[in-house]
Amino acid sequence: MVEAAFVAALRRAGARVFVVGGWVRDRLRGAAAADKDYVVSGIGEAAFCALFPDAQRVGRSFPVYLVTVDGKRAEVAFARRERKTGPGYRGFAVAFSPEVTIEEDLYRRDTTMNSIALELPEGRLIDLYGGREDIARGRVRAVSSHFVEDPVRALRAARQAALFGYEITEETLAYMRACRAELAREPGERIFAELRRALGAAQPSSFFRWLARAGVLDVTFPELAALVGKTQPQAFHPEGDAFEHTMLVLDRVAAETGDVRARFTALAHDIGKGRTPQAMLPHHYGHEVCGLDVLADWNRRMTLPRDWRAAAAFVIREHMRAPRLTKAGKIVKLLMAAVKVPLPFSAFLAVLRADHGDLPAYLVHGEEIAAELLRISGHAAPPELVGEEIADWLLAQRVRRLQALLQQKK
Repeated sequence: MVEAAFVAALRRAGARVFVVGGWVRDRLRGAAAADKDYVVSGIGEAAFCALFPDAQRVGRSFPVYLVTVDGKRAEVAFARRERKTGPGYRGFAVAFSPEVTIEEDLYRRDTTMNSIALELPEGRLIDLYGGREDIARGRVRAVSSHFVEDPVRALRAARQAALFGYEITEETLAYMRACRAELAREPGERIFAELRRALGAAQPSSFFRWLARAGVLDVTFPELAALVGKTQPQAFHPEGDAFEHTMLVLDRVAAETGDVRARFTALAHDIGKGRTPQAMLPHHYGHEVCGLDVLADWNRRMTLPRDWRAAAAFVIREHMRAPRLTKAGKIVKLLMAAVKVPLPFSAFLAVLRADHGDLPAYLVHGEEIAAELLRISGHAAPPELVGEEIADWLLAQRVRRLQALLQQKK
């Protein structure tokens, strides 16, 4: 059904209808608006279902329905109020009766930019907490002290700042800091959900810098917090410690690709440096080996997607040696391994460029070279060869082809 018919049906039943959240915020920001989310008040769940019998309930703790509006599946929630009853995001008593008002619903939200509603069909903005002004000023501000009741709001505030290039107010930073104890006990999947979205920012380092400024980086991403203060040779890393270097590489990669796997590998490439003994600094010998252990610990704490883990492990293991190979056989083995990793070769190069600068020809043209090397198959080996003899023959053939291709590139 079209939106006008959806709204009219609810209004005839005595309900009020509002567009809320990201769509309103983005329209006020002058950005492309996301899909619409609706909130209804003044109507009970049974009456709503009678109006829209095909609506699909998806909410668990409180009713949220999927309804097709203007050809898209839109979420429709009932206005609700919340009361904190215990720790974490599950520790809430939720009321969603017809008596709950939109004003009460907006009060429970995280930041002012997300606490604006557009009433339909009038098109009247309801902005009780100054969200429109905060958007105009480019700042992230908590609606109230209720912010601390869901600790993941600290990550959401940092993510909003990163996505929109906004500042976070001092009061909101204090609320984020107050979330520290509960954040340490939050399920890893909730932390990861914010990480995934934050990595989509134009400058994702901002997300981690705001968490550090709020004093919660070590309880959300201890692998990154451990990099702070880990000095590096000044001649190679004038930007500062291992944390600053990681943030620099992350933003450089983000400028080249929107692939979040690539951005995660940039984030993880030097995590082994967080475990470098103090006596070894400013050097980090063997950090690529140690980094694999850190990645495994990260995955145990917060289950990472399999392709993210595989891509990050490859980059951690190879990022130091990949641009420095001199033996053709090792170059062939690297290129053949790289094309099997769930990461575009161009993204692998983006991380290496961000970390090292200029790259050798065998990497610059690596994707093209690898495609040529794959044309050479062990099936073409002389029939008298068996086992390891076939592997040796294949490597030798690919080495010769590599050398010829590199000669052509000169």
